[in-house]
Amino acid sequence: MVVNTGLYAFNVTCAHRQITPTVNSIYGDATPPNTPADFEIKVASPSFTRRFFRPQVSFYCDQHSPFKPLPLAQAYALLEWGMNWCIATHDHTRLLVHAAVLVKNNQAIIFPAAPGSGKSTLTAYLAMSGWNLYSDEMAIIDLESGFVSPLYRPVCLKNNSIDLVKQWFPESVFTSTWKDTHKGDVAHLKASSWKQYIQCKPTEIVAVIFPKFVANSDLKIYSLDQLQAFETLSKNAFNYGVLGNLGFKMVDKIIKRAALFEIEFGELCDVQAFLSEDIIR
Repeated sequence: MVVNTGLYAFNVTCAHRQITPTVNSIYGDATPPNTPADFEIKVASPSFTRRFFRPQVSFYCDQHSPFKPLPLAQAYALLEWGMNWCIATHDHTRLLVHAAVLVKNNQAIIFPAAPGSGKSTLTAYLAMSGWNLYSDEMAIIDLESGFVSPLYRPVCLKNNSIDLVKQWFPESVFTSTWKDTHKGDVAHLKASSWKQYIQCKPTEIVAVIFPKFVANSDLKIYSLDQLQAFETLSKNAFNYGVLGNLGFKMVDKIIKRAALFEIEFGELCDVQAFLSEDIIR
């Protein structure tokens, strides 16, 4: 089957049929690409024995397996992580930053963040509250214009965030929850349809915001100087070192154009109010 994420297409071979319904629930409404797939990938047992005894699966891209095998129950999560790996390690025609991207009124905000920062919970909340989801995982930035492009992928939720988002948006499409992964419990949320996705176009970045969730905290907003933002943003770029001078120039261009903040938050509604009142024009 072919998975179309908009910018990239994956020809996916799955040796375990239980993956297919989940793939269809997340990507089944996408139009098939009219060009050959960018990546040939496979999720399959690493050995004949592991098909039956303590079943495991491995991810393969062009016969290369970059990860250790995982339990069969985590096969779909492994597929999503493998797709991230393919993009991050192979596309050097754009600047790729580990960040969520949300857009409103044709203005993009990117949210680079470390694991545990609450980035994906914030992403899901905004995406289900009238913002356009461009990515939960990766800001894909054109090296000439500096505009960020949309990617048709779900939001990866972890641990307590899964039940919270289900309570807030009970009608949304979720995968099953994959237990005890290296990231904890994981589930994926389909936060937009293909029809919504194709309305999204490359968009100017108006702000770079580094979020951090702190339980029971009031919203705290800190302005960053360009040196701080440059250092942190470049560290969050998957291919900054590979791009060399092109990467340097693009990060420099972004921080000189965009508003730069670090925020601590305890309530998502406070973040949305700040973005709508002070960032989006």
